[in-house]
Amino acid sequence: MQKDENLKAMLQQLDGYRNYISNQLVSAQFPTNPNNLYDPVRYILDLGGKRMRPILSMMACELFSGEYETATDAAMSVEIFHNFTLIHDDMMDAAPLRRGKETVHTKWNENVGLLSGDVLMIESYKRLAKYDAAILPQLLRLYNSTAIEVCQGQQMDMDFEVRSDVKINDYIEMIRLKTAVLLGCSLQLGALVAKASDENAKAIYNFGCNLGIAFQLQDDILDVYADQEKFGKQVGGDIIANKKTYLMLTALEDANEDQLARLKLLFNESDHAKKVEGVKQLYAELDIRNKAEQQMNAFYNTAMENLAAINIPEDKKLPLKALAMYLLGRES
Repeated sequence: MQKDENLKAMLQQLDGYRNYISNQLVSAQFPTNPNNLYDPVRYILDLGGKRMRPILSMMACELFSGEYETATDAAMSVEIFHNFTLIHDDMMDAAPLRRGKETVHTKWNENVGLLSGDVLMIESYKRLAKYDAAILPQLLRLYNSTAIEVCQGQQMDMDFEVRSDVKINDYIEMIRLKTAVLLGCSLQLGALVAKASDENAKAIYNFGCNLGIAFQLQDDILDVYADQEKFGKQVGGDIIANKKTYLMLTALEDANEDQLARLKLLFNESDHAKKVEGVKQLYAELDIRNKAEQQMNAFYNTAMENLAAINIPEDKKLPLKALAMYLLGRES
């Protein structure tokens, strides 16, 4: 019963943060001209989403200072940066839809996508630069290193599409850079704004990174085994696309000669349903789901150790602990 009450309170808190960020984005003052530069900016920011990164910044700030509003500009900065990456990622992936709507480069064109993404990146710096000179250098060092790492992760992901020598450790590093470091950065920015100690700021960064890796591994698992109605996207999509996920790479490393030959034949199978079922059969033979879940749980447990290392009263950590349990507790 207490667990249910904690979850309910955490979800209500998330809704409050999300509404706050949404209102901040709506009230953001972007110029009207040139239209083809700023209309796409407003469009991508209006598409919604979970707003998890800015929420993490505010939760971290509240954790250490009790005042989440202090992290408003840091939260806006990471959300605007995230949307910049979405515009450019969609262009690189030639994706036609984002959250059920046309992507920016589809609705306008690729040149517009490039420039509107660029202006979002600059706007994210403007938001961060509003902080006092006493903490601004710390914020910028963290932000700059994270931005570079995200780009590195994206390049690794694209390189993996044509590489045949990708290993499991390569994949973990890619998802750490492409996805997890921005979660860690979001939390640490909030901690820095709240003037947390260096030790606490680093611990909450590590919490976010390890939680982010666990979350991505869970997404890999759900892509294969989720209930279609609950998952929200095509189950088996990674298999159909021959994507080098943790599950596929583990299968390639663990398969015997016969299984490896069968798996490689399935890469060229044109019947999607047959391909997914064939790969799932091989996964079952190799106990891939269990191995992936063990890896996911290992990163989750490390994240919980990072959270435990933060030197503040345990009751103040409950919202982040509940959030982590919620994110990694989706039904499959």
